[in-house]
Amino acid sequence: MENRIDKYLWSVRIFKTRALAAEACKKGRVLIHQMSVKPSRTINGGDIIQVKKLPVIYTYRVLDPIQNRIGAKLVSTYLEDITPQEELDKLKIQDDFFFKREKGTGRPTKKDRRILDKLKD
Repeated sequence: MENRIDKYLWSVRIFKTRALAAEACKKGRVLIHQMSVKPSRTINGGDIIQVKKLPVIYTYRVLDPIQNRIGAKLVSTYLEDITPQEELDKLKIQDDFFFKREKGTGRPTKKDRRILDKLKD
């Protein structure tokens, strides 16, 4: 049974397609035990995988290698998310950076744009 990293990342729903998982491996965004890997790298139970999806670096522990894509509810039996909380906090900071407008208010007027520009500076 062949347990490729690109297939595994797709199977446990970290990437939407296997091609995206392979591309991330080729670009050095997937690390196993702090080392960049090729898409064909085999995985074993207990391996620590780091996936760089900027601005966050997610960390996972392989519990059991699989080949076929599984339902979202079953992911926790094959993968443990051990991402540190300070990495997850980066997502909240990014959300606070953007100015939010009420839905249905339309495009900002020229006056609104000036106010937004003052807030950004």
